[in-house]
Amino acid sequence: MNKEAIEEIIQKSLPEASLEFIGDDCSLQLLVISDSFERMSMLKRHKMVLDLLSDSFKSGDLHALSLKTKTNMENI
Repeated sequence: MNKEAIEEIIQKSLPEASLEFIGDDCSLQLLVISDSFERMSMLKRHKMVLDLLSDSFKSGDLHALSLKTKTNMENI
């Protein structure tokens, strides 16, 4: 799955989110910055993003993803 497809899926639900990709394929890392994460635990943030991508994981289009989630204030 390419980065543009991942970005499109996430931004459908989190249109204000900023995404930063590092690496490719099996070493793909993604930083998602969104104020929607305010007052959410890291676990809930990750679950929220991973749930958006669940169909891609199930189909095998997406195999691995290292995820970081932050609010805009945490990213300063």
